[in-house]
Amino acid sequence: MSLPVRSATLLALLALAAASLFVGVIDMAPSQLLRGSEALKLMAVSRLPRTLAVVLTGATLAVAGVIMQMLARNRFVEPTTAGTGQSAALGILLATLYAPGAPLVVKMGFASLTALLGSGIFLLIVRRLPVTQPLLVPLVGLVYGAIIGAGVTFLAYRTDLLQYVSIWLNGEFSGVIAGRYEFLFVSGIAAVIAYLAADRFSILGLGRDASISLGLNYNQMLLLGLVVVSVITALTVVNIGMIPFVGLVVPNIASRLLGDNLRSSLPFVAASGAGLVLVCDIVGRIVRHPYEIPVGTVFGVVGAVIFLWLLYAKRPSHG
Repeated sequence: MSLPVRSATLLALLALAAASLFVGVIDMAPSQLLRGSEALKLMAVSRLPRTLAVVLTGATLAVAGVIMQMLARNRFVEPTTAGTGQSAALGILLATLYAPGAPLVVKMGFASLTALLGSGIFLLIVRRLPVTQPLLVPLVGLVYGAIIGAGVTFLAYRTDLLQYVSIWLNGEFSGVIAGRYEFLFVSGIAAVIAYLAADRFSILGLGRDASISLGLNYNQMLLLGLVVVSVITALTVVNIGMIPFVGLVVPNIASRLLGDNLRSSLPFVAASGAGLVLVCDIVGRIVRHPYEIPVGTVFGVVGAVIFLWLLYAKRPSHG
């Protein structure tokens, strides 16, 4: 079943990407690309960068969700429910306050560091929870992220930066144009690194003792996983904003369809994440045309429905 699933997912992703190129405020048909320079300019400056940004964001967030679940050894966590996204927002807020003239790459680096610190603290907290109560992990993650988010909101309120924070906490692609999304390719590199180390992350998910007994450098792989998750999350928050549920529902769907072989399922995870975010972005552009609904809002609704289905649907067996 896995090969037809992968093929169908890839074809659906290509079809959605093609549709995304021709959906927007300005009506544009494919034939116009052959007749005028204005259509080509619109495609190069806006439509193509936006579609690439959506694909990169969806794919990398889904991969980051898989890695976070391996690090926490829990299927119900992702960067936005484990404090990583909120920590990245705190980092970019602090960088905006104390180094407003710093280059964007410096602010992204600072956001990555705070995301790394926030994720590390979450994992330290999780290790103290009883292994017999797995549902405590996502609950603690939600509380932990809410505390950091409340601190971000309070600091932004005191410094008149609430408008900026609202952008970072609700993802949307309306501002993506050529020159304002290229840093997302760095998160794509991080996702590729995660794929190259997929087998090691699978072993990491077995726990510290099992990993060490199998010859894995546990601390090194734990740090690599934290760096991958933090970089992807920070770059997404800074450039797009937070999009909930991507790293939660997509890995669980992949696990149900393809099993738990991370090396085999990770490309499907990336393609599915990209496809789902593309669907939500297109829906957000169509529902209130010519206005837009942020993709974070649309995916929040869609992701909640999918998550409820994952909770109550019967899990298929794998031979």
